[in-house]
Amino acid sequence: MADPDLSSPLIHHQSSIDQPEVVISIGVDDDDSSSSTDSGLNLPSAVGVVPRGFQFDHCNNPYGFLSETEPPVLGPTTVDPFRNNTPGVFGLYEAIKIVICLPIALVRLVLFGASLAVGYLATKLALAGWKDKENPMPLWRCRIMWITRICTRCILFSFGYQWIRRKGKPARREIAPIVVSNHVSYIEPIFYFYELSPTIVASESHDSLPFVGTIIRAMQVIYVNRFSQTSRKNAVHEIKRKASCDRFPRLLLFPEGTTTNGKVLISFQLGAFIPGYPIQPVVVRYPHVHFDQSWGNISLVMLMFRMFTQFHNFMEVEYLPVIYPSEKQKQNAVRLSQKTSHAIAASLNVVQTSHSYADLMLLNKATELKLENPSNYMVEMAKVESLFHISSLEATRFLDTFVSMNPDSSGRVRLHDFLWGLRLKPCTLSKRIFEFIDVEKVGSITFKQFLFASGHVLTQPLFQQTCELVFSHCDRDGDGYITIQELGDALKNTIPNLNKAEIQGMYNLLDDDQDERISQNDLLTCLRRNPLLIAIFVPDFAPT
Repeated sequence: MADPDLSSPLIHHQSSIDQPEVVISIGVDDDDSSSSTDSGLNLPSAVGVVPRGFQFDHCNNPYGFLSETEPPVLGPTTVDPFRNNTPGVFGLYEAIKIVICLPIALVRLVLFGASLAVGYLATKLALAGWKDKENPMPLWRCRIMWITRICTRCILFSFGYQWIRRKGKPARREIAPIVVSNHVSYIEPIFYFYELSPTIVASESHDSLPFVGTIIRAMQVIYVNRFSQTSRKNAVHEIKRKASCDRFPRLLLFPEGTTTNGKVLISFQLGAFIPGYPIQPVVVRYPHVHFDQSWGNISLVMLMFRMFTQFHNFMEVEYLPVIYPSEKQKQNAVRLSQKTSHAIAASLNVVQTSHSYADLMLLNKATELKLENPSNYMVEMAKVESLFHISSLEATRFLDTFVSMNPDSSGRVRLHDFLWGLRLKPCTLSKRIFEFIDVEKVGSITFKQFLFASGHVLTQPLFQQTCELVFSHCDRDGDGYITIQELGDALKNTIPNLNKAEIQGMYNLLDDDQDERISQNDLLTCLRRNPLLIAIFVPDFAPT
């Protein structure tokens, strides 16, 4: 058996004398710590801050007109929290075991189908004629749902979880109305439905899933669209409302927002912590040797097949002590989430990172684009969102721009390809822009460095005003549009010897709506997507 039995923790509780910077994010309610706004920056991480590869040259900073400050620099992301370590069948032992278990798998498949069908019918019966879904489910309907709960235990049995090891006990609902857990596989929601029958918070897309959508509706699910601020606010309101009423079931949330491989703990979303109620953390482990049960870079069908063809799948559930927030933590969801995530990470004996669901989006995007080593394009988006307020959709657009620069197999881009991607030509200024990003001074840049440099420029207080001034400077005749002649005149002092084809290429890039004329909105939109280009429009700071 592997890592879960190790006794030496990777994360230790620190005293306030030795490590005050760690304690303030875990359990001490000093006023100074209330300024923290990031859910993961003050926590132990697999990736730390590293020094620059050179002394930052403020004199040659191409963005000195915006700010003399240098962009933050972090080390490369060295872990992939979404990687399943056994996506295929490896080794003679596994192959023989699958062959032996095939007859067993057929029986398990029949049990799975029968249990799902009976549970679905029982749920349909429990929901029949029920209109008032804003209030708790009536008791007689809840008793019918016990049939579904028993069916879910049969489903777990069919997946090879004949027994499940438990440690600790769930707290009573009136003591801890909210339960949070790490999320590794689709197995946990099934287990928790059988064990606790909670109300869950789930993506709106789950409602359309066959069979599953009906069952989670019976759990009085709180739906949320992670890309809609209004939806997130409504979900938090519903969490508060249902957590405050003992007649509702306890609430279950997976604050990581997606499944991981369980080797690290990624950043927490704050929905479970904003209400300020006592929380019981729960830890789920899947000890294994030959078969990683995490739902990562493996299809659902393959994962189910592998589960069906195991003699037994191990699962451990540990209920941790209830976390009672202090008065200050009730007012600061970030600090309560940090305290909870530290408790879970310490129990799992893993480190915490600033990855989030947005990193999974970048990973999937890189996979979709058929890039080599897609994990090279994860950037720990929780940290990026905290520093630069760049959303996941904006980050994917930056990835599209970076991919247009033709990165190599290691995910790095050299000067020539960088300039081609931004329609620039080699000159002193364009080289300074590249050196601004190339903090390691190795002649190539990563997507993380590109994103951090772009975000740094984009979030400078003078960026918007400078963009507006740039448009006014380029629009010489004041007609509200920049012509190709005006663009060429504006760029001649910063990028010398531009030919017509090069000016046309830049013009096409800036013409966001492709109507063959550049409006102020076109320019602002393009510079928000390519903020590094702002330097080529400011002749006062360009070399002469």
